[in-house]
Amino acid sequence: MKELQMQYQKIVSDFLSNQTERNLYIGQNFIRQLIQKKVAPEEVINIHKYAMEQLYPDLPEYISHSYDFLIEIMVHFGLTLKEHQSLLEQQEELRMEMNVATKIQNMILRTKIPQLKDIDIGMVSIPIRKMNGDYVHFLGDKSHVSVAVTDVVGKGVPAALCMSMVKYGLDTLECSTNAPSHILEVLNRIIEKSVDDSMFVSMFYGTYNVENGKFTYGSAGHEPALYYNSGKETFFDLESKGLLLGVMPEVKYPQYEIQLQDNDFIVMITDGATDFRKQGELDPRDVIKNIALSCRHLPAQEMCEKMYAYLKKLPDFDLEDDFTVVIFKK
Repeated sequence: MKELQMQYQKIVSDFLSNQTERNLYIGQNFIRQLIQKKVAPEEVINIHKYAMEQLYPDLPEYISHSYDFLIEIMVHFGLTLKEHQSLLEQQEELRMEMNVATKIQNMILRTKIPQLKDIDIGMVSIPIRKMNGDYVHFLGDKSHVSVAVTDVVGKGVPAALCMSMVKYGLDTLECSTNAPSHILEVLNRIIEKSVDDSMFVSMFYGTYNVENGKFTYGSAGHEPALYYNSGKETFFDLESKGLLLGVMPEVKYPQYEIQLQDNDFIVMITDGATDFRKQGELDPRDVIKNIALSCRHLPAQEMCEKMYAYLKKLPDFDLEDDFTVVIFKK
């Protein structure tokens, strides 16, 4: 420290005598050296105080005290700066984690909307952040088409890995059975054993039988789907009581069945689609029903897009969760 004090004293003396750009440049380079040596801000002030006392022995006492005051202030500044730098490092780590999670999602969790003559399918999924907490998975063949609409309670890499487990489980079960109750029970055991206790998954799972027009469904703590019966011109909630996936190992999930007729459709959503409840007087499910009715003459994909576009235009609409809507239209 003594050597640094002597170097700085010479630099300050030269600057006070000449006050040239070169003197200032030398001082700036010296500060860079102090930064590299990780000299604390209060030590820099102390070095300056020492130099001034050596150059001006008759320096007024109140000036010396003012330096002491500044040293104490800079101690607090240094601690605050370290906390700030630590937060910036944590933010950078989180950003990198989210980038990894997004890459996992984009690489592993891709799904393709089936194209069938008997059933029209549409989907819109809008993440609130970089990574989507919702996941939609289609599977099936020429006789059946199934959909899993999933919402993972969790973010970042753990949520992405949990989604990959869901996808792996669904892919494995594709050839074994199309029964929603069986699918949900097996997925529940996989998730309960494999993920952190703080992470859960809600899911609506439905299977459409192309040959007889029946739609079989079950739910694990998910937002009820909306079924529009064109013959009765009425909406019905597809209620199915079932515990969230991953809460308990042995859970039974009931399944139900409806018969779809021409122009019937089913709207499957995540809770992000009903997060405008703060509008107060509006019932979000009624709003979704009205939007769906107003555009029921359109293809399923356009219905999904119109629904999101309409909700975005609502006064004070603020998306607080990932938004996903899937429509099966006969």
